[in-house]
Amino acid sequence: MKEINQIQDEIIEDFSLFDDWMGKYEHLIDFGKSLDRMEEKYKADVNLVKGCQSRVWLYGETIEDKLIFYADSEAIITKGIVGLLLSVLSGQKPKDIVDADLYFVEKIGLREHLSPSRANGLVSMIEKMKISAMAHATNH
Repeated sequence: MKEINQIQDEIIEDFSLFDDWMGKYEHLIDFGKSLDRMEEKYKADVNLVKGCQSRVWLYGETIEDKLIFYADSEAIITKGIVGLLLSVLSGQKPKDIVDADLYFVEKIGLREHLSPSRANGLVSMIEKMKISAMAHATNH
């Protein structure tokens, strides 16, 4: 498994290949399309990310000391954002997730190209993933 910063650097490089934000949005949407289908049982209120304009479900479970996240959203951009976050954090050790500095968000210009409500949702998704990682780090 690649380290979080290695994955972030690859994402920064990938996004730098696009000249405009239309291409970057399409690339972002592809992250959403790459998500594994989330089982309906996980689409429960307890897994909803608070602070998101559209509904986003996020669930994590520990498998062999790694925290695996599952997510889904009804909105394609939001699903892309959560897919992008999963590509960086899912499959990592809980402590590494808690300690991660997600610098790629600023480097690719994601936050500044999102509407204020989507940018708040992005922050909420990151917080939920880090809180989940904290809980899993203390349980294992």
